[in-house]
Amino acid sequence: MTRVRKKDDSAEVRKVTWVGLAWNAALSIAKFVVGTLGNSQALVADAIHSASDFITDIAVIVGSHFWNSPPDAEHPYGHRRFETLITICIGIAVAVVGIGIGYNAVCNLIAGECKRPEFPVAIMALVSILVKEALFHYTRKAGKRIRSQALEANAWHHRSDAFSSIPVVVAVVTVIAIPELWFADAVGAIIVAFFILHSAKDIAWPGIHQVADRGASKEVSEKLKNIALSFPEVISIHGFRTRYVGNDLHVDLHIVVPADMTLLAAHDIAEDVEQKLIDCGENVVDALVHIDPYTPERAARGETKTITR
Repeated sequence: MTRVRKKDDSAEVRKVTWVGLAWNAALSIAKFVVGTLGNSQALVADAIHSASDFITDIAVIVGSHFWNSPPDAEHPYGHRRFETLITICIGIAVAVVGIGIGYNAVCNLIAGECKRPEFPVAIMALVSILVKEALFHYTRKAGKRIRSQALEANAWHHRSDAFSSIPVVVAVVTVIAIPELWFADAVGAIIVAFFILHSAKDIAWPGIHQVADRGASKEVSEKLKNIALSFPEVISIHGFRTRYVGNDLHVDLHIVVPADMTLLAAHDIAEDVEQKLIDCGENVVDALVHIDPYTPERAARGETKTITR
């Protein structure tokens, strides 16, 4: 028996992402112009990071049209893997940007091609920090509310952009205050690159785990088991399995009930267990409960041996 809770959060995902996209476009252009005119490769690097946010925003908007499609013959478990794949792609895109920025900064540092940045660069970086931190909280709040893996990944991308602007401010102020430290701006760009690479790992790694059919955490699994065991008619459970498809959790388990229970009564208990699992707040969208009758003979053979109260 199985019950599936259907949901469609694509409209909310697109609404939140469009807001981020607009700000990312404005910030990337502003930082690139100010960084170029103000002789700061660190701010130009930060502008490229914001531009990568713009690209990943588009990926999320496009992908949201696919991952909420209902199950079909070719995808009986739905299409939430699209969300996971897009999340991994976001991480890879961020990593590529970070490597490119770091390589360019190192080359300029070795060649001694570092110019003295102007004060407006620091002001632009401060504005970017404030805007990106606001976008982080806005996007993450929405991602947690609708349990969207892609939105939460995009939120942390905003946060990484905010963090990456901090060394820009420090580098620019340092060069302006101490001209002898002409290399500070290039060092700031390298630090930005490390921030970006760390962000890429945090974004992509959870998605990689999910592609490998990662199950629920120990805490969530124990909660789900206790829910099934909370029914007086359930003697024990076994065959408990979970796996994530995107951010949705699928649960399979066997419940052991008295052998003299009628088929109708056992069926009703199974449905009640399924519904309670789905309503538990852990984003369970599919619960499959198999019924096993309890007899001393089967228990002796170990066929009903597992978790009991």
